[in-house]
Amino acid sequence: MDESSMPSPSVTAPGPPTPPVPLAALLAREELGLRRIAGPADADLLWVHTSEMADPYPYLLGGELLLSAGVLLTDPDRYVARLVEAGAAALGFGVRPVHESVPEALVEACDRHGLPLLEVPPETPFTTIARAVWRLMAEARHRELRRVTRAQQALATAAARPDPVPAVLHQLAAHLDGRALLLTATGEELHTAGRGPSPETAAALVRLAGLVTRDRPGAPASATDTDAAGGTHLSAYALGGGEGLALALATGRREPGDHTVAGIAVVLLSLLTAPHQGADAADRSAALVRLLLGAPPAEVAPLLDGTGAGPKTGDTPRPVVHARREEGTRWTVVHARRTDGTRADPLTAGALGASLGSPLVDAGQEGGAVRVLLPGAVREPGGAVREPQGAVGEPGKAVREPQGAVRETGNAVRETPALAPHPGWTLGASSPTPLSDLAAADLRAARALAHAEATRTPLTVDSPVTGLAALIPPEQAAAHARALLAPLTRPLADTLRCWLSLHGSWDRTAVALAVHRNTVRQRIRRCGELLGMDLDDMDVRAELWFALRRE
Repeated sequence: MDESSMPSPSVTAPGPPTPPVPLAALLAREELGLRRIAGPADADLLWVHTSEMADPYPYLLGGELLLSAGVLLTDPDRYVARLVEAGAAALGFGVRPVHESVPEALVEACDRHGLPLLEVPPETPFTTIARAVWRLMAEARHRELRRVTRAQQALATAAARPDPVPAVLHQLAAHLDGRALLLTATGEELHTAGRGPSPETAAALVRLAGLVTRDRPGAPASATDTDAAGGTHLSAYALGGGEGLALALATGRREPGDHTVAGIAVVLLSLLTAPHQGADAADRSAALVRLLLGAPPAEVAPLLDGTGAGPKTGDTPRPVVHARREEGTRWTVVHARRTDGTRADPLTAGALGASLGSPLVDAGQEGGAVRVLLPGAVREPGGAVREPQGAVGEPGKAVREPQGAVRETGNAVRETPALAPHPGWTLGASSPTPLSDLAAADLRAARALAHAEATRTPLTVDSPVTGLAALIPPEQAAAHARALLAPLTRPLADTLRCWLSLHGSWDRTAVALAVHRNTVRQRIRRCGELLGMDLDDMDVRAELWFALRRE
């Protein structure tokens, strides 16, 4: 098996190369009157050249249909041998006025050397043949451009889906009529699409992908091969994410535009799988790991605020945006689940995080939920920025700014993009919260997601405590809530909270909690018994809702 390096698809021309014209297509033009009288029936014509030289070898590039009337033809065998050596695709021999018919020695030489020989009748000018070839080439290029354009549109649409990586691979396999795989440097299949190749071909793809992975010094951007047993065309392309990933393709044929289509897919997959680089992103990832491992929030606050641990001696300080140190940056926790019930893989979860504007993504939650941590003030749809409490302005007040602006009054407020529904996902988000209350925000985001699923809405955001409830000191409100709800177990309290948030709907509560509606009835009845309250009384419901919101 022969392996060869090819140019990176990211630097190739935007359009596919001009497809060759099959010899059969030219012979099918009846008005030309061409007839194949020797040599193989299959050949690909790249251009047309006319020459009456005894040896046109120095002037041929390969792939030509050479047209000649045999003015200086003296040694047919050597003449044909030199044409084959130069890479000519076929020979068109015009009869009359030099030769009354095609010389028999030329016919025999073309059969012997495997060069297609066409008889050109006297009434067909060579220029007419050249014009027909150019027209066929233009038609073929137009068809190939349309095919590549359709593939590009399909790949771009797939990249916008909730599961972009498998969707892109599926479209790529469909348009190339083959198999598309996303492989690691060790040959592990992350995603596959299309019909499965034979074990031998699969092993060859893994080896080829290993040649191009970017974790190997000097690795090429792409490589191609041909399976010796089945004639399957194999290709591998390194993705630009720096993670040692490769796109591998196995196709039964190779069209001129296939490399262009694959190049488009490589660009999209590189963007979709690219890790978030840079010191700030590394600091945040390290902070998230430390938080999950139980480190005190105050210990990792500098990392999450983007200020780092402070510049060392001799270091050049990085420009940062500081929030109030005593309050810190507010954070929004987002819980998300696929609407079709399938579990999101890490790449799909990472794509969701990227669309939300954060690299802090946790896809390993029980039940298939994905958690995303968004730093900064949350801009509401329409350009409203909800400032952190303690920043300039009234607590929790929405300040209208131009879309995408950052508030710069006294203490800067970093802003995250407005939350919006994402097709294919159901989202639940907490309100912006201090770093020290991340655990509570995580719980509120989970409740918001359950509420969104129960009400079949794509996005539910937990609203902060406002109005009359905000007038009561938080410590007193929390103490009252703990005392009032002390008789309830955690499952009962969660059921009561969900039931009240859904206005007493048994069915919606059952959907949100993934239990039977009779289970909800039994739990709510038990809550009333333990609390000694009439849960049909609106005053009782209001007091319980206040307590459940402040516990």
